[in-house]
Amino acid sequence: MTRILGISGSLRRASFNTALLHAMARHLPDGVEFEIATLHGVPLYDGDAEAADGIPPAVAALATRIAAADGVILSTPEYNNGMPGVFKNAIDWLSRGGVAGGKLFAGKPVALAGASPGGFGTILSQTHWLQVLRALGTKHWSEGRLMVSRAGKAFDAENALQDADVAAQLGPYLAGFAGFIGK
Repeated sequence: MTRILGISGSLRRASFNTALLHAMARHLPDGVEFEIATLHGVPLYDGDAEAADGIPPAVAALATRIAAADGVILSTPEYNNGMPGVFKNAIDWLSRGGVAGGKLFAGKPVALAGASPGGFGTILSQTHWLQVLRALGTKHWSEGRLMVSRAGKAFDAENALQDADVAAQLGPYLAGFAGFIGK
């Protein structure tokens, strides 16, 4: 069984990126388990706070889930043509020496996905993530990217995916990433 953890990079209750992960959970190929995590409870990184108190519980809990996963999907919003600060902040915490010796992401298969109200999906945010993924030493799945544009129309008022074209991409995307993980 391949275990994938999807992390939503948005804190918003009606997040399109969290909704995208929930839609993925309904399109799993055989042999894949899927969990969803959010960044709720992760404080702003502060080296003084880390020195005084260590790794915050929310960061430690998320690190445990990442370590247990065979692969991770980062479902990223796009803010001002880049990655959201709250998501980058969480990754900064997760890459500290107090979390798996700073090597939590080393060799970990990671894929990118994202949903945005704009017309270009999250292409710039996903591109912005590439330098961070390289610095972390991830095993980035570059063969597949999932970008949902005009997310306000792709999801209904209850955040259920209603766009058949996007839904048709989910199974192949997840199967491709699971195959990459298995290599």
